[in-house]
Amino acid sequence: MGEIISNTPYDDVYRTMYVMCDELVLPLLNEVFGEHYSGREKIIRRGNEHFDLQQEGAEEKRITDSFLEVVGETRKKYHCECESTPDGSILIRMFQYGSQIALEDAELRGDELFVEFPNAAVLYLRSTASTPQRMKICIRTSSGEEVIQPIETLKMSDYSVDTIFEKKLYFLIPFYIFNVENHLKEYDEIPEKLKGLERSYQDIYDRLEHLSETGEMLAVTKGTIRELSNKVVQNIAERYENVRKGMGEVMGGKVLSLDVIKSFDEGRQEGRQEGRQEGRQEELYSLVQDGIVSVEKAAARLGISVTRMKEDMERSGYIVL
Repeated sequence: MGEIISNTPYDDVYRTMYVMCDELVLPLLNEVFGEHYSGREKIIRRGNEHFDLQQEGAEEKRITDSFLEVVGETRKKYHCECESTPDGSILIRMFQYGSQIALEDAELRGDELFVEFPNAAVLYLRSTASTPQRMKICIRTSSGEEVIQPIETLKMSDYSVDTIFEKKLYFLIPFYIFNVENHLKEYDEIPEKLKGLERSYQDIYDRLEHLSETGEMLAVTKGTIRELSNKVVQNIAERYENVRKGMGEVMGGKVLSLDVIKSFDEGRQEGRQEGRQEGRQEELYSLVQDGIVSVEKAAARLGISVTRMKEDMERSGYIVL
């Protein structure tokens, strides 16, 4: 996977997890929305680029972190965003994204237009006591009626390592470092405390290794979690050299390289099936073009050669560097 060079690194990690790791998505939806998905349901990834018509016919592109449908006994749509530093505008953006999603799937029946907003949620990587448990968008019609669109919230600070593994919320592991962000200066200055942090992450990876060995988690998923966890830590600890070096040794190095190689092998087989899912190829093309995922890893995920991957991307209008 290429280096993430972006002004939205945590959004990029979130979107990569969402695209690359199917088995982690449904448990997250179960937690946020109170669903009871078993893992046998079909995930359909929808396009994450939406366009608003502006003045003089111009269009403004909006990119959501994740928009998907789950098909099981019912068919439901979900739109989720990742928020690292709340700036007060998330509700406005959720309404803008939700409106575009609803309009794209609108159904015209005679002289009536039917629109459906997706189930919506925000993952707060940082939060305070005032961060709401739930938000809502109130739409008041010209007749005075009010329609409430709920926005669920998930706060990273609510989840310990034990809780993450108990609820199988492995999707959250790359962001666990946010729970100890306020102590990074201590870790950087006091070797004993840094060793404690390193042991905590080694415990996480030992648990992931056990899940992989017992067949409860794909090696490609384990490798992706470790790789993205390292990227988040290296970004958030940018000013703390000792933390970056120490954690890099725990999360990177030889073991991670072996994980990724093994991930490629499994990706070739798994990609043949998962690559058929709607939206998967387009999402991967976008991640490759943005430099978030390497073309080699994306090709492995789809079960095709790198040459074929580049040709397919070029035919679809994507730029391959």
